[in-house]
Amino acid sequence: MTVTESAPGGCASAGPHASFEGILRRQSACESAARTYARALPIVPVRARGLIIEGADGRRYLDCLSGAGTLALGHNHPVVLAAIREVLDSGAPLHALDLATPVKDAFVTELFRTLPPGLAGRARVQFCGPAGTDAVEAAFKLVRAATGRTGMLAFAGAYHGMTEGALAASGHATDVRVARLPYPQDYRCPFGVGGARGAELAARWTESVLDDPKSGVPLPAGMILEPVQGEGGVIPAPDDWMRRMRRITEDRSVPLIADEIQTGVGRTGTFWAVEHSGVTPDVMVLSKAIGGSLPLAVVVYRDDLDVWEPGAHAGTFRGNQLAMAAGAATLAHVRENRLAEHAASLGFHMLTQLRELAAHFPCIGEVRGRGLMIGVELVDPEGDFEDDFERDSGGGAMVGAQRSAGGDDWGLGVGGCVDGSPGPASPRGRDPRPAAPELAAAVQRECLRRGLIVELGGRHASVVRLLPPLTITEEQAAAVLGRLAEAVEAAARSHTGRDGWKRGNSWRQPRLTGRSEGAG
Repeated sequence: MTVTESAPGGCASAGPHASFEGILRRQSACESAARTYARALPIVPVRARGLIIEGADGRRYLDCLSGAGTLALGHNHPVVLAAIREVLDSGAPLHALDLATPVKDAFVTELFRTLPPGLAGRARVQFCGPAGTDAVEAAFKLVRAATGRTGMLAFAGAYHGMTEGALAASGHATDVRVARLPYPQDYRCPFGVGGARGAELAARWTESVLDDPKSGVPLPAGMILEPVQGEGGVIPAPDDWMRRMRRITEDRSVPLIADEIQTGVGRTGTFWAVEHSGVTPDVMVLSKAIGGSLPLAVVVYRDDLDVWEPGAHAGTFRGNQLAMAAGAATLAHVRENRLAEHAASLGFHMLTQLRELAAHFPCIGEVRGRGLMIGVELVDPEGDFEDDFERDSGGGAMVGAQRSAGGDDWGLGVGGCVDGSPGPASPRGRDPRPAAPELAAAVQRECLRRGLIVELGGRHASVVRLLPPLTITEEQAAAVLGRLAEAVEAAARSHTGRDGWKRGNSWRQPRLTGRSEGAG
């Protein structure tokens, strides 16, 4: 078949010299209407290394999407490629179901070396189908089998995957089979108070649901939570609240499931995000970065929960040898080069600079995040403020805390935000502005024009998300922030079409001072 001949379904065959535009047209004609990233990011990657992607049109991009957080070491890192080549050159089987192999043994050994101490000594691991959502499904099956109960507790704004059970526990579920609890946040606090007081109210609500015999929620099989809600808008859970959830579940013999699919492997500044609070969950669901850029998903859990019968959860591709090799190399490289510490340090400085940027642009409602998991929420700077009882429960770590009772000014403990970074700059006592998804989409387009790839998330798709690889350097981070600042300015000017889109003098990007040692 030649390049100009039609393939089945009316799609043309794409030869090696197919044009950039032609590839995009064929994708649009051939692929499902469910495709997502390709709509907002009309690029055709042909080469990639580290933070850099080169498109078929010859343009180069800084990739702060990183496969939705999958690429902890960026694209085609040498240690990952070497691990894959070693397996390919060895003649080892590439497909082994759940049979024991040296590659799997090396992966499990390295994975257990990184686990929280309270879990590592008594852990079991179940290899799942190659997507995080299957690990979530497996975790639900596990705790239901172990407890003999069926219900699950999850949180508003959560995202746990796209299969039926995972969707039922996610924030956008329509057929609700899971009890929903409030996730603490400040900018759009569901209780209208934010900060430590808002987190306390969220915890009390959880206790009431579990202890009230008339709540309509029987004792569940488990509770699943994200230490940082990613798709929900990059909302870090307060450490005290995490510890409270651990006590609540432990006291009632409810297994606690930590969804570390996106937060794990150094992303938030510790190897696993639960380590910020010192919490040891009963179950951890892991995917994305643990496969070193290739598909892999596992459930790690406490040994006394291991009551499954043989075959209770299975999957043809759970023995992905290349992913295990790439994953073991990635886990070891992150650990040995202390890339989690690098993410914490550089992420702190990026958040600091972005908050300085927010002080100049009223359309930035809040900057929040932890480590190199960063979100910038865009709002309508001239929209009416939302009152306490009309908030949509999106958002993160800023304005609601200003009215919290007791404690420091921001209700977030010494140092400001949950990540220890400086507190937000918004005037005290103000409610949040309405979310601005169209403005966020405009910022994403302006970023792409400037060679920067970012993702959108949050309740209304109004949060610009940065998920750069952990190997990003200070120089690269400065380039990312510079391009993002230009994009915000351009989008705000054209989108509002009126005065008031900017405050004060022009923002000048200060020099980054986060350490970059080990970023390789």
